[in-house]
Amino acid sequence: MSGPATAVLREMRWWDIDPVLLLERELFPEDAWSRGMFWSELAHARGPGATRSYVVAETPDGRIVGYAGLLASDADQADVQTIAVARDQWGTGLGSRLLAELLRAATAFECAEVMLECRVDNVRAQKLYERFGFVPVGVRPGYYQPGNVDALVMRLTDPANSVPHPVQGTETHG
Repeated sequence: MSGPATAVLREMRWWDIDPVLLLERELFPEDAWSRGMFWSELAHARGPGATRSYVVAETPDGRIVGYAGLLASDADQADVQTIAVARDQWGTGLGSRLLAELLRAATAFECAEVMLECRVDNVRAQKLYERFGFVPVGVRPGYYQPGNVDALVMRLTDPANSVPHPVQGTETHG
């Protein structure tokens, strides 16, 4: 198993889509994103009009072990689109590193708040987000399909000053 310090975070590029898709399908088999969805997101991640930021976590041997993406809107608000960490990396702090990188991107986009949706049954993810200062603000019934699972909507204000509170054993995959 690779530790959190061995995975390097870097900008996601088009050549990362296939390995990211493998991880996506492993972690989210029922509602995995398509290749086209990732291509579309990356198309908006570069240049002066960029509204997205996507990163991957790559081990020294070239394995993608995590990824994360953020959308910045015109209303000074960002939305966490996705965070995923390979199962053999859970508990290493990689999810925290990915989320911290998204919050740095939100700050660079000058967003005053960050929103996200999380499955109501994904307590590990909720604990991660709470450590960074996210608070629940609502529920979206039946948001995750199939399965008709509700989404907990969470918000973080002032992402530039978000500091996680260390809690042992709480890591997430998405």
